[in-house]
Amino acid sequence: MRPAWQIRLLGLHRVNHRVIRYFSDSLPRSLCPSCVKSSHHELPAKEANRNGRGESKTQRAVAFSHELFTLDRSSPGSPIFQPFGTHIFQKLQAFLRAQYPSYGFQEVLTPTIYKKSLWETSGHWENYKDDMFAVIGRGAQGVEDPEREIGEDEEYGLKPMNCPGHCLLFKSQKRSYKDLPIRYADFSPLHRNEISGALSGLTRLRRFHQDDGHIFCRHSQLQHEISRTLDFVRLVYETLNLGAYRLRLGTRPDHFIGTVDDWDTAEGHLKLALEESGRTYHVNRGDGAFYGPKIDIIVTDAHGKDHQTATIQLDFQLPKRFELEVDTPESNSKETPVLIHRAILGSLERFMALLMDSHSDKWPFWLSPRQMIILTVGQSSGVRERAGEIARQLAFPDGRPGAQTLEARRFMVDCDNSDETIGKKVFNARKKRYSFYAVLGERNMKPPPDKQNLDISLASHPKEQIMREALHAFLQSRTSDETSDTAAQSTSTNVTTMSLTVQQCQELITDLASRYL
Repeated sequence: MRPAWQIRLLGLHRVNHRVIRYFSDSLPRSLCPSCVKSSHHELPAKEANRNGRGESKTQRAVAFSHELFTLDRSSPGSPIFQPFGTHIFQKLQAFLRAQYPSYGFQEVLTPTIYKKSLWETSGHWENYKDDMFAVIGRGAQGVEDPEREIGEDEEYGLKPMNCPGHCLLFKSQKRSYKDLPIRYADFSPLHRNEISGALSGLTRLRRFHQDDGHIFCRHSQLQHEISRTLDFVRLVYETLNLGAYRLRLGTRPDHFIGTVDDWDTAEGHLKLALEESGRTYHVNRGDGAFYGPKIDIIVTDAHGKDHQTATIQLDFQLPKRFELEVDTPESNSKETPVLIHRAILGSLERFMALLMDSHSDKWPFWLSPRQMIILTVGQSSGVRERAGEIARQLAFPDGRPGAQTLEARRFMVDCDNSDETIGKKVFNARKKRYSFYAVLGERNMKPPPDKQNLDISLASHPKEQIMREALHAFLQSRTSDETSDTAAQSTSTNVTTMSLTVQQCQELITDLASRYL
């Protein structure tokens, strides 16, 4: 009996795997992969820090020690995220979702598989089918059956990108020029048939997620939309303290669709936006997608390896292929919109790998799966019970009986009530890379609960000096509080330990998380 779904690989790559391992891992992952050119990349000097698959040793060690994800041969190139890894992944998604309303994006959900005919319409079947997975539906025998729905026997493809689906969404309703720009965002999983020798940790996968976005607009709106997207990139990278990044303009390749005039116009829009941004940029001639020019954002990891993360691509061709139209002010007149492909972080899995390589085994507080741990001193049952209460109070500051609100805050706070010595507990907390640890003993229990202080220490942060300055600023802002200890601590600009009430501790972790520190 034929299984419900049969998945087979399209395209058999007969290549030297020792060459392709590095070559494929070094190629920039653009929003639409068919624009990737077969050009050689030099091997960075620091590539020796990576294993035979190009995977960073730091990345593997962090994934193991932090219990982030695992890879299994039953699904090559598809990470299986553990709870802590899922926490980080979802935090990155939540951060982007929080920014979307300010930039006019609406999130959508789109199918994982589409018929071959859709990919033929978009041009991806012709340009990219060797890197796609094909899917055959139930009962597909390759024979005509008058009782079967027309097209049921047609081959399907797992989507390697979201743009065709977003074109279908746009086309599903009658549109007016007054509706534009329309901005869609999509986190749907994507599948690309990378050869096994090219798979590498989280940086080169067969299944991954992008913070994918598409903007449908008029020609008169292009400049504003491109500039706004560059501003979106700047905001995100500055907020996350990602350091310097480079801008690279990819122009018309040898193989392209559309007219030269269309390309010249599109490249002019991107160049003008780059110049107005005030940032320097590099022109990479011939590196555009087959359908339009692009701006790539390049960041360098701790090993000196370049990664393409964000991308902005201008596309005059896909709307024409899908016959997208909007009504114009002129009577009985139609206009084809322009499409902007954009990603801010790019592949979320690859971005996680970049953070793992750059920060080693330390995470920013707001992303950390281990934000704080309460360490008890002594064997007193009262101290242990109180430590558990404080941990729950800090972890769920908005907790209430029954269903929680959608806006309820949640922090990753644990409690170590074991019989180990306090020295051993501190050692373990540092080893597991908790951002903070707080000590609670009999001495802390003497005042009433609302006056009890926790002895809090900064244990781990990738940018420790920035965190110390943030702690100093927090203490300074509370110098008018009743707690004299807090006022005394605020005079030091090199803060790593402090004594805070539970309420003040709650305020601290909320402040740090809201500032993405």
